[in-house]
Amino acid sequence: MLRYVHAHDLGRFPRLADTMFRDRADQFATRLGWEVSVDARGHERDAYDDLNPLYVIWEGEDGQHQGSLRLLPTTGPTMIDDHFQHLLGGRRINDPRIWECTRFCLSRGAASRVAAALMLGGGEMMTRLGVEHFAGVFDARMIRIYRAIGASPQVLDGKGEGRERISVGLWTFSAAARARVAERAGVPPALSDLWVRQSFGANETALARSA
Repeated sequence: MLRYVHAHDLGRFPRLADTMFRDRADQFATRLGWEVSVDARGHERDAYDDLNPLYVIWEGEDGQHQGSLRLLPTTGPTMIDDHFQHLLGGRRINDPRIWECTRFCLSRGAASRVAAALMLGGGEMMTRLGVEHFAGVFDARMIRIYRAIGASPQVLDGKGEGRERISVGLWTFSAAARARVAERAGVPPALSDLWVRQSFGANETALARSA
């Protein structure tokens, strides 16, 4: 199922949080070889996890993390502005209608539909936050994944060639995109709505708690 959890609420889901940060370490440090910080618990965390981001998490039946992504408004600190401005020729993205999506992570052995479910969850948050776009940095290997999900971004700019190319893109979430991604994820729209309500209750203005 999809869970939507602000960072300051992760303590309510200790097993889910622990396995999410461990899976991030496994994906970004072990498998991809990125220069990321892994603490003594085996958790991959960075400064943006301290800004009360909103996490979209696919939780398995055993209560463990199978996939996740992280959302922050671009009106505050973002990875694009702090680390990837060179991809945009020094241009900044600072707009309340645009949020940044980072740390797209899949656990080892996650079903193929989990990636689509995460994109669906991100789109659900986009709709409820009144956001027009998600911005994100991605490498060439992700293009095939986005295409298979049915959620390819508009590429703004990038650097590098072939497999080494790194790009910045914008995602939108139309009704047609929602239907397409929901079908790929195997999640009926009514069930997706239920998961949002379970996370935030009737008062979805709780989403405004993000930094």
